[in-house]
Amino acid sequence: MLSPAQVAQTAEDAAYGKATSKPLKSFMLGLTGGAFIALGFVFYTTSQVGAENLAWWGGAKVVGGIAFATGLVLVVLTGAELFTSSTLTLTARASGRITWAQLFRNWGVVYVANFAGALTILALVYLGGVWRNANGAWGGVVLHSALAKVQHTYVEAFTLGILCNLMVCLAVWAAYSGRTATDKILAVTMPVALFVSTGFEHSVANMFMIPLGLLIKDNAGAGFWSGAGLVKADFADLTWAHFVLHNLVPVTLGNIVGGGIMIGIFYWTIFRRYRTTDHP
Repeated sequence: MLSPAQVAQTAEDAAYGKATSKPLKSFMLGLTGGAFIALGFVFYTTSQVGAENLAWWGGAKVVGGIAFATGLVLVVLTGAELFTSSTLTLTARASGRITWAQLFRNWGVVYVANFAGALTILALVYLGGVWRNANGAWGGVVLHSALAKVQHTYVEAFTLGILCNLMVCLAVWAAYSGRTATDKILAVTMPVALFVSTGFEHSVANMFMIPLGLLIKDNAGAGFWSGAGLVKADFADLTWAHFVLHNLVPVTLGNIVGGGIMIGIFYWTIFRRYRTTDHP
């Protein structure tokens, strides 16, 4: 395993590589990143069907968190790009190895690509009728999750975004220390399970979960609502405006602070600030 100082250098080198990559390559890797995180949420949703009836509710959430971690494991092992972990490119900027223009170009390209990848999986899940599984209970999990996410205050959403990417970037940072796939899987799984099970907010995951909830709410027929035992009027707060203004914007900003600053810049200050002559 690498030492903490070596991990910091590896993370900075990876950040430099991301920020200087061709935009098309970043976009394609971003598509896969968004898709993998969406698939992680598909797995999470399946794990939560019927969980509300379990006596040990917290345990069910932990299981869901481990299921969701599949998405980030796939991102790490395949080299996909994810906006939340791309906030670590601030380390390469702090060392003067990239420009602000390169940093923001990478963030913008990956963010849009993640959204496109997440929506691609959304379309497949919706058209495949997965949301009707278990007599509509699968879709019910999506609806309840999406509703809870848009009912946060701006401050809550921002803070939960900080906490989420604190854990995501810690997971990615720790994965840099591993030399084998097993090392990386172990490094990623529990930090991700922590943030998911506790309800922290991940901007890319929400690009899948909330729009899917909106699609179900706006298009499901009476048979779905009666089968799932739900009332459409109870989800009145689940709107596109609430998605963007009450969740996506503050969560994205929180993700930048939690990952880029509280992990990236913090560890750069400890291990790399006085060693920037290592690289041009």
